[in-house]
Amino acid sequence: MIGYLLGAAGLGLLLWLGDGVRRIGAVSKGRPIGRRSGTALLLVDLQTVFWDDGPYSSTAKEEARSAILDEVAAAKAAGHPVIALRQEWSVPSTRCLARLTMKGRAIAGTPGTEIAVPFAGIADHVLVKPVQDAFRTGELDRLLARLDAGKLHIVGLDLNYCVLKTALAARNRGYEVAVPLRATLAAGFTEGARKRLAARSVLLQ
Repeated sequence: MIGYLLGAAGLGLLLWLGDGVRRIGAVSKGRPIGRRSGTALLLVDLQTVFWDDGPYSSTAKEEARSAILDEVAAAKAAGHPVIALRQEWSVPSTRCLARLTMKGRAIAGTPGTEIAVPFAGIADHVLVKPVQDAFRTGELDRLLARLDAGKLHIVGLDLNYCVLKTALAARNRGYEVAVPLRATLAAGFTEGARKRLAARSVLLQ
C-alpha cells in the first residue's frame, strides 16, 4: 500500500513538472489583430540575472549591446514605443523547474530580475512575462492594441527560447515581425531557431 502511494505521488509529481515544461515552452495562438499602422520595439529578457550572469561571452554581449541600443535609438527617433519584457517564473511548477534546472534564476521575488544597467530606463513600458512566450498572459496583446502596433521588431535574449517563442506567437496573431540578429544573444547554435522563424515569414535582418 505504501509503495502504491509512493508510486502515485511520484507519478503525480512527474505530471506536474511535465505541465511546467509544457507551460514554459508553449507558443500561444491568440486572435488575429487585423490592420494596424504602428510599430513597436520589444526588448526581451535584458535582465541583470541573464545579462550579467548568463552564458554569453563579453564580446558577444558588447556587439549585442551596441546593436540593441541602435535599435532603441532608431525606434525613439521614429516615435515608436519601446517595450521591455522581464522574465519572472511565478507559476508553482515553473518555479520548481527553475530551481531544479536553471539555478533558481529569474524566479519572481529573487534578485536580478530587474532590467540590466545598460538598458535601464530606456523602455516606455515594462511588462512581466511568466513563460517564454511574452504573449501568454494577454497583457502584451492589450498594450499593443492600445498602441495600434501591427509591426514588431524583437531583440534581446535568448534567440533559441524567449525571442523565438515571442516572435512565433506574434506571427500567430498576424503581426509583421523582424528580428535583427545582431541585436540578439544565444547560448547555443541558432540554425534551428532561424529556420523556424524564416518558415513563419519572420524577417531576419
